Amino acid sequence: MSGGVDSSVAAALLQAQGHEVVGLTMRLYDAGVGHGQRRGGSCCSPAEVDLARDVCAQLGLPHYVVDERERFAQAVIEPFADDYAAGRTPNPCTRCNQHVKFAPLLARVRALGFDALATGHYARNQGGALLRAVDASKDQSYFLFAMGPDALAHTQFPLGTWTKAEVRAHAATLGLPNADAPDSQELCFVPGDDHGEVVAARLQARAQDLAALGPGDVVDVAGTVVGRHDGIHRVTVGQRRGLHLGGGDRRYVLRVIPSSRTIVVGSASEASVSRVRVAELQRLALPDGRHRFDVQLRHRAAATPAWVEVDGALATVELDTPVHGVAPGQAAVFYDGARVRGGGWITA
Repeated sequence: MSGGVDSSVAAALLQAQGHEVVGLTMRLYDAGVGHGQRRGGSCCSPAEVDLARDVCAQLGLPHYVVDERERFAQAVIEPFADDYAAGRTPNPCTRCNQHVKFAPLLARVRALGFDALATGHYARNQGGALLRAVDASKDQSYFLFAMGPDALAHTQFPLGTWTKAEVRAHAATLGLPNADAPDSQELCFVPGDDHGEVVAARLQARAQDLAALGPGDVVDVAGTVVGRHDGIHRVTVGQRRGLHLGGGDRRYVLRVIPSSRTIVVGSASEASVSRVRVAELQRLALPDGRHRFDVQLRHRAAATPAWVEVDGALATVELDTPVHGVAPGQAAVFYDGARVRGGGWITA
């Protein structure tokens, strides 16, 4: 239970069905400047821990706090900083689900003698198959591809057939204190939208990769200098806004070259790719060979039909239609209709 309305309603639904329910809330990080107190919208923050406790008290459920701050820092925040320093665009939510949310929590669930873990994610588990949620606007299956088949076999998603409006209405009917709380931020440990400050603080604390923090040249595809940037850790492939390149045609970040702190920019057509390489494949139902899948390359992006060649831990994706802003470090998730077959992380 993150403290948000979704996991709260999921717990209430299971309780109403007659299940014995216990609330588990992970404490993932210490709130700093920019994180308000007792407000919704920041998953698993200290303020949200209090909200989860309040909901459990109202529903009459036992509540436990699981301290995962050290694991979260090592498995999510540090790699997040490392990726930006290396010119990649990380996807910390998928890493959190892979390394923090499911395996450690399932261990707790089993130690307590329970049969299953349930979360407030908008997704469906249909006989061990991970499917998109019915509410396409809230579907979170993209973030769950790396949870693994064992975790999926012991996880339930009570909200998979619900819409967000229905969830909020049910929470209001129950009188839950977070019925109108804002949705969680995508990056729970980043105050506001400035991920660059978090990356800089982590790199400075370790005195590593500090070169990424310095300014450098912005060049076009011919190598001509067209501007300066404040650090490669502040940009991502596909970005257009905030480059401060003056007038003229719109230009997008095409590549980030860490060794020289150089950012390469180009036109919209130059920022589109039709072939993507994927590594660290995570398989739910993904055999080797050549397959016809829909491939989703970033959150809130439509999936694109493609041929996917799977070979061990690697895959090559040949998209039917070029896609803009494909960034190394982001997740590529393979769908067979509504079913998630697997996925991995984009390398190029």
